[in-house]
Amino acid sequence: MGATGGDDHQAAGMFSVTVTEKEVVAAVLPMHEHWLPLSNLDLLLPPLDVGVFFCYKRPTSSTLTISSSSPTTNSYNFRSMVGVLKKAMAQVLVSYYAFAGEVVANSVGEPELLCNNRGVDFFEAVADIELMDLNLYNPDDSIEGKLVPRKKNGVLAVQATQLKCGGLVVACTFDHRIADAYSANMFLVSWAETAQSKPISLLPSFRRSLLNPRRPSCVDASLDNMYVPVSTLSPPKEPAPDADELVSRIYYVKADDLNQLQSLASSKGNKRTKMESFSGFLWQLVAKYCAIKDDDDDDNINNACKKISKMGIVVDGRTRLSSDLERGDVMEAYFGNVLSIPYGGKTVRELIENPLSWVANEVHDFLGNAVTKEHFLGLIDWVEARRPEPAVAKIYCGGGDSDGPAFVVSSGQRFPVSKVDFGWGVPLFGSYHFPWGGTAGYVMPMPNPAGNGDWMVYMHLLRGQLEFIETEASNFLRPLTCNYLRCLSASSN
Repeated sequence: MGATGGDDHQAAGMFSVTVTEKEVVAAVLPMHEHWLPLSNLDLLLPPLDVGVFFCYKRPTSSTLTISSSSPTTNSYNFRSMVGVLKKAMAQVLVSYYAFAGEVVANSVGEPELLCNNRGVDFFEAVADIELMDLNLYNPDDSIEGKLVPRKKNGVLAVQATQLKCGGLVVACTFDHRIADAYSANMFLVSWAETAQSKPISLLPSFRRSLLNPRRPSCVDASLDNMYVPVSTLSPPKEPAPDADELVSRIYYVKADDLNQLQSLASSKGNKRTKMESFSGFLWQLVAKYCAIKDDDDDDNINNACKKISKMGIVVDGRTRLSSDLERGDVMEAYFGNVLSIPYGGKTVRELIENPLSWVANEVHDFLGNAVTKEHFLGLIDWVEARRPEPAVAKIYCGGGDSDGPAFVVSSGQRFPVSKVDFGWGVPLFGSYHFPWGGTAGYVMPMPNPAGNGDWMVYMHLLRGQLEFIETEASNFLRPLTCNYLRCLSASSN
């Protein structure tokens, strides 16, 4: 069979990947076909696919979690591991039936989910490379379209790739309109629990009425600054031949460096979170690059310093909406999108001339308006007033020529990488992979499997921005290397 990109033998950097088998895995129990409407918060997502992948070392007796139905240590090979994955997938799709459906447009052109158990495309592949030789620092070269599948049908696609060393990469691609990262994390943990014959610890809820609009509605005017109907957007311009391009890289940050950064970002008794501190630090670096990239011309520098740089932070509304008796604890299990992307805008000059503590305070302030129950209820009402006109977060589209750089930070601190154990051990490494297609950048910091406080940071920014950041913050954001992963693995054993 062909590789995920369509060729029989696809070059992936310095190695090749060949897809050997494709199977559609459906829920093991029959399902009554029905339609599931998307919530108003789902409708704010354009058709985007999100990737996530996990790298496993070759199973050994010390990493195996043996159950009565598990293969023995000696027989835990690629074939048996794929068998475990597929069997557990068929079982978990009974509860997570949304991932076995299809997105179809309704009579007014809005997407809806047809829950018909069409199943999940499951690819098996082999790669002629060892795990420790994967260039995870550059996922554009090693992961994109090679180890993470391209989804062509349905809501979810999965690929299991055998490596030369006996290791395994398990990767998923899912439709963001159906699930946010919180929902995907729930599914991944449930899939792993099912593979180990454990009960599912958190069954998903598809109760869309939890996100119904209010009658009468109540919308804050500030939402018009955060979201915009798609029809009002200007057509995208053709990039200039010499225009910079968005690329993806993965870094790690040591726990001690994070603590030090947090101390620098906190002042006058205002302790800032690690997320606020990191986001403010990155905002400053991106602004500095904007100011100096044309440093051969004083007029260019002055003009750059007047530009508005925007940074958004993805906020999950589940805990905010759980604060009343009607929703209670149900939101903890809610499957779907419960997100908002508030953002701040400051001139490049303000960002580079003020201390980090000032920038972190600005981050804290613009987040404060969006971490409330009222913000999310108002956003649901805002969408309702404009349906069926699609809308999108304004920062996803970057800005006009007068605008400076824009990017979004999404906290992946709840990424359950250490819980995605299918029976042959905790992943050596795992990460989301989301080159999201917008004109703004995207950054996601995540924990590492060892749980030692270090961060893994996926960054999708302009190549020039990343090169500048690697120079300016080389002692903070370090390219992910095999040596770091070896040390991580040794420390966790």
